[in-house]
Amino acid sequence: MPSKPESGPVALPRWEIALYWVLSLASHLYSFYELHRFSKEHERGLDRELPLEKGFIGGLRRDAADFEWSFWGDWARRSLLWSLLGHAVLSRLASVYLPQWHLAILTGYGVLAACNLLGLRGVAVLMLQLSLSLAVAQLHNPALCWGSSLLLLSTIHISSLQDVQRGWYESEEQYYLLIFSVAVCGLRCISFSLEFCWSDQCCPLAAGGPQCASVPRAFLSQLYRLSAYCFYHPVFYNGPIITYRDFSKQMLRPCVGVCGVSAVCVLKSAVRLCVWWCVAETLIHCMHMHSIQGNETYLEILPPWALGGLALGLVQFFYVKYLVLFGLPSLLVRMDGVEPPQLPRCVSIMYSFTGMWRHFDVGLYRWLIRYIYVPLGGSRHGVLRKVVSTALAFGFVCFWHGGHDYLQQWALLNWTGILLETTLGTLLTAPPLPTSSRRGLAFISAFSTGLLILSNLIFLGGDHVGRIFWKRVFVQGWSNIAIPMLGFLYCFAQVGLEWDHKAR
Repeated sequence: MPSKPESGPVALPRWEIALYWVLSLASHLYSFYELHRFSKEHERGLDRELPLEKGFIGGLRRDAADFEWSFWGDWARRSLLWSLLGHAVLSRLASVYLPQWHLAILTGYGVLAACNLLGLRGVAVLMLQLSLSLAVAQLHNPALCWGSSLLLLSTIHISSLQDVQRGWYESEEQYYLLIFSVAVCGLRCISFSLEFCWSDQCCPLAAGGPQCASVPRAFLSQLYRLSAYCFYHPVFYNGPIITYRDFSKQMLRPCVGVCGVSAVCVLKSAVRLCVWWCVAETLIHCMHMHSIQGNETYLEILPPWALGGLALGLVQFFYVKYLVLFGLPSLLVRMDGVEPPQLPRCVSIMYSFTGMWRHFDVGLYRWLIRYIYVPLGGSRHGVLRKVVSTALAFGFVCFWHGGHDYLQQWALLNWTGILLETTLGTLLTAPPLPTSSRRGLAFISAFSTGLLILSNLIFLGGDHVGRIFWKRVFVQGWSNIAIPMLGFLYCFAQVGLEWDHKAR
């Protein structure tokens, strides 16, 4: 049977691709330079609004206004780096000397590490969440599992409960760590509960099945597996997200007593992590982008190239930040013999909403596809089911992140973008795809990339950043800013299309 012709973008002349690369890199560097100049010129004003920290790179001041980077950096220095190192050492020793107890030892370590940071009350909250989710899962009704899980996640936003939990800790940072842990464990509870409902046995991976055990013993066995999944230390606080199906297939198999990766691979990954961390720190030393995005006055007076540098700088820092935040846990997961989701792809070669969701947070994307998109019909049951499935997936992501007004705008923009891209993609990527159609696809992708950057700015900085960016670029500057910007975005799209072409 003859194979179908491969669809997708065709190759362009090398000189043309080289030109796109040069223009893309040059636009990045020049816009970053202009933003650096603006940051230096207004450094005193920015320091009065939100004090800049004393830097450690060439006497530059450090912008510490990105909450997530500062938050996880502080916790890493306090204890997380040491606890992750302890996990790696303990896992290696257990896999060699006590392979049959490997998972139990890691589970115990994860619970103890959580107790150390969250306290007994915080761990009790998580255990209550796990127990309630498992109890509802016994009914084998996915709708009830979803309902209970959403109710449990909504407790994060109950103000009276927030006040009680804040009183447990001496610092606000410890409380936020509990909130992050509850939110991420909520995803894992949903994953476990739905896999449990879809399985033929009440305990899909229990030796002998439920027929061989009493109900209390079976429940405890299931709770142990759920605890092993949720308290797995490398990904406990922040991810990346691994579905229970993937975790159980790899982590719950018999331990063979060998490390998942070689020492050379560990060293290479450690070096890459250090390089990514240095890049992130360089960005916030040279460009005070997070302080600028919080001040509408500076957003209004940014020169055009510096405005472009702000947009690119924010999304690039977000990308590098998650290379670090996901990179270290992924390395430890791989050392345990589990294949983690791929690390984020560079946002500068993202030319579509669809590609952003598929290749940035791969773990969350797989989670949404398996537990929301496909069960609701996805693309196999008509256009209407696809539209509804996509909308509910984005609705859940918005709810999980807090459901604020700017997140609703972000989710709506992403949902609309993906539906439009899917419709146009059906027309433009059907084989054979001539060179002229590739250029047409890149032209359309330039507009899509512009809206993608806008949606990311709303997500990262709030609706005021997106509103000012839209006004300055597409309303006031449609001729002198928008048109040149779309030209450079066209180059970005061609680089991204070429990247995908080479990866085929």
